[in-house]
Amino acid sequence: MIERAFERCSVRSFADLGGVWAVDGGYAFFALERFDIERAYLVDEDHTAAVRDRARQFAQLELVSANFGAEATAERLGWVDAVILFDVLLHQVAPDWDEILELYAPRTRSFVIVNPQWTGDGDAVRLLDLGREEYLRSVPPLDLHAELFAKLDETNRRRGRPWRDVHDVWQWGISDAALTAALARLGFALVYFEDLGSWQGLERFRNRAFAFAKESR
Repeated sequence: MIERAFERCSVRSFADLGGVWAVDGGYAFFALERFDIERAYLVDEDHTAAVRDRARQFAQLELVSANFGAEATAERLGWVDAVILFDVLLHQVAPDWDEILELYAPRTRSFVIVNPQWTGDGDAVRLLDLGREEYLRSVPPLDLHAELFAKLDETNRRRGRPWRDVHDVWQWGISDAALTAALARLGFALVYFEDLGSWQGLERFRNRAFAFAKESR
């Protein structure tokens, strides 16, 4: 996916937002190893020792320990050719997933996205609004999800916000139509799409890849 998107969009600089959990920066390192990248950022609140060790091999890579949804973080990064959002958009609340896109749209000319895409009813659904039973039917069977509704308004001390608004759990069902429309409003057109199959057997989600490029005005 990264190879196809970066070739289509002639990427020489990028920001990988939230690309640490479960992959230890694998997407960013893949891009750095295969393309002539002049400048790169890996933005995450939880950089691991493995990420820090591997990052030493790439002088053009900066690890940014910050919330990528903050305006100050986006300003710090400045302009990049591509923003990578792999498996993170459906987790974003306050700012929501579409507000993340709005934040970075003026600072890039392409978005490279892989996301579990909603195939249930509605275009963009806040999953918690479905209620506990339907929420659990929709999302991966994790203890974190099973316990969530008992503490929605309690503060998650690690994140400093209520459990209902933390990115550690699944928050959104985003349809292809909702994602494409949100980026069209921001001046981006779909240039690559791939259906990667079901997401771990979930009935209401498909794993899908997208590349969007800024349209010429």
